[in-house]
Amino acid sequence: MVAKVLERFPAGSPRGSWPAEEYAAARRAEGRHATVVMDLESDSFLVVLEMRGED
Repeated sequence: MVAKVLERFPAGSPRGSWPAEEYAAARRAEGRHATVVMDLESDSFLVVLEMRGED
């Protein structure tokens, strides 16, 4: 699998705020295969677009 980072959000968002999840949901509503992953090194959430790579 190959993934392209669409957006990066800091992990320290206010309590009850999920901007990465909201952004990913909006991309999924557009028909894209967006998901949220955690980047531990940068302490941020990444919204990535899953793309099928050629093996």
